[in-house]
Amino acid sequence: MRIKRRKRKGFTIIELIVVAVILSMLAALLVPKIGSKFGRAKHEIAKSKLRIIEQALETFRLDCGRFPTEAEGLEALVVAPADLEEKWTEPYAKQSEILDPWDNTYIYIEEGVVNPGSYDLISFGADGQEGGEDEDEDIFND
Repeated sequence: MRIKRRKRKGFTIIELIVVAVILSMLAALLVPKIGSKFGRAKHEIAKSKLRIIEQALETFRLDCGRFPTEAEGLEALVVAPADLEEKWTEPYAKQSEILDPWDNTYIYIEEGVVNPGSYDLISFGADGQEGGEDEDEDIFND
């Protein structure tokens, strides 16, 4: 007599659990490393945007005869200040360009502390708070 054996067509629950455990261990090891790479990339984007704003500020100064006041802020690059409507020739920056990668407006200080005799541009990093390390580190123009 022959015993008919069924062909196995699926995975056992033990095999599925082992695969799930292995995948979760890999994810636990890789996700923090990938996340820190994104944080560093955002810092590099923030520095690049600072250079774009610096160029826009210089063009603004050449056209208008002065830098924006601290009260006008970087919005003066997007919308003409009331007293400069005749000299202001174009939007010098897009609204998105004056926002850091975390969607906070860059801070513009007319009389620089980091750059004496010039202006400061600052992004407070991911947390939007002064100070911090890693992703929360402040970024300044230099």
